Amino acid sequence: MVIGFIIGCEIAFWVVLAVGLLLRYPLRRPRAGAVVLAAVPVVDLVLLVACAADLAGGATAGSRHALAALYLGFSVAFGPSMVRWADARFAYRFAGGPKPEKPADKRAHEWRLFRLAAVAWAITCALLGAGIWWIGDPARTLALKAGAGQVTFVLVVWFVVGPLLTSNKSGRKQSTSKTKRR
Repeated sequence: MVIGFIIGCEIAFWVVLAVGLLLRYPLRRPRAGAVVLAAVPVVDLVLLVACAADLAGGATAGSRHALAALYLGFSVAFGPSMVRWADARFAYRFAGGPKPEKPADKRAHEWRLFRLAAVAWAITCALLGAGIWWIGDPARTLALKAGAGQVTFVLVVWFVVGPLLTSNKSGRKQSTSKTKRR
């Protein structure tokens, strides 16, 4: 049931986003589009309620519940920027808005994404911790504890392949260009 809700919520996120943007730009109904876009967080609330109901019904917390916490963490952290990203492209395509620009500074962009990932990690771990506390039975929460470790591992890997690697590459490029100028 929980996996179905995760999949359904991901589909619902994109459907609500598309409907809101279609109302806002091609159909020229900006207020209606804003109302629909404001409903995007309701999708996350539905998943949270579904997971809570499953656990309240006596289910042992499994990897599906940890995945739901991860989905919620990333949705809350990255959702607003994803909506802004899509909004800028719809505005350009359908309302004569400015052409969306690619990030000029790759290193700054990677650090911004990592900060969002760290927020997602914090939200995910808070949800997992709340689930562990709420259930109150260590035998029923092993998957939630494991999920916290897994999401921490993902954050460390993200740091290494994202901002750390990008910072090292740009540092080498700067030193190489300074050497060539001499």
